[in-house]
Amino acid sequence: MPRYEQTPCLAALPPTDNKISFWSIGNNGPSGLEDGFEGDPQLLCEHKHDGDVLDLQFLDQDKIVTASSTGAVTIFRHHQNSQTVSVSQRWARAHRYPCDNAPCTGVVCSSPEIVTVGEDGRIILFRADQEGVMRVIENADSSTIHAVTYLRTTEILTVNSIGQLKLWDFRQQSNSPSQILSLSGDRVPLHCVDRHPNQQHIVATGGQDGMLCVWDVRQGNTPFSLMEAHSTEMWEVHFHPTNPDHLFTCSEDGSLLHWETSAHSEMPSFLQGKNNSMISRSAMAPAGGNQSLISAWLSGDSSKGRLETTHMLPSQTLSVNSLDVLGQCLVCGTDGEAIFVNRQVPV
Repeated sequence: MPRYEQTPCLAALPPTDNKISFWSIGNNGPSGLEDGFEGDPQLLCEHKHDGDVLDLQFLDQDKIVTASSTGAVTIFRHHQNSQTVSVSQRWARAHRYPCDNAPCTGVVCSSPEIVTVGEDGRIILFRADQEGVMRVIENADSSTIHAVTYLRTTEILTVNSIGQLKLWDFRQQSNSPSQILSLSGDRVPLHCVDRHPNQQHIVATGGQDGMLCVWDVRQGNTPFSLMEAHSTEMWEVHFHPTNPDHLFTCSEDGSLLHWETSAHSEMPSFLQGKNNSMISRSAMAPAGGNQSLISAWLSGDSSKGRLETTHMLPSQTLSVNSLDVLGQCLVCGTDGEAIFVNRQVPV
């Protein structure tokens, strides 16, 4: 049976006490990778954060980038020897209105580059090794941009509050998207986006109506598949970084779902023993993935058994706001001021 741990989540503290916290969910010795994710989560260190943390992502092994409700973008560095945290770089009011701050709603990193989006409809490109801003697309959107991810090295995807998925190519000098895809009918806000790790034309999104949408950016301007997922807002969607026939979603309704194709006949190799390597979400899986699994995502035919869903939490909680998955370990944070760690992801 999966093991769950519940620990305080400092991200849910009042705004005056917001903090960035580093936790360890594995052994810190040389045998840590061999022994897997064992032991209770341990708080390593923390640092004050101005404003609510609306998004965060690792830039490299020692640095994370945060998006703040104040509009600031900050790089924090974790000093592993002393177990302390310091501010490495900060861009105050990167996102702003003429007379007020605008929340920075999303961040994505491809070291040393950082891309952020905000409620002000701006897209900003930074470099971690430079103090200035590399590029700003001032009027990228007339509505709130909720999330951003890389499609390829020079291309990003954004989703907004009127149900649009936009592709941007930084090689182009134009401040217009190279492609716009949208939901048909009502303009349902999209809140999250992720792309298939080795078939980059396949993209998953989720939004206000709780539907899981799978897009093929090579074909058409509407979703390829629509699947009923949650009863209310979907906050995060992630393909497994090395086994993308598995996908995870979480929602305001308190559920965390594991989606999998039923076309595979063998247990994935990484379940047949301990993981011996750590692979980041940005790492590319081997080319030539199983085409039957990929077509299952695009068919979205859950009614005929091509896709199966499993509830990952032991019981429904308050809103599940974020999740991340690596190897056999899945972490999620909730409105219940708790984080859950599942060390035996059934994929």
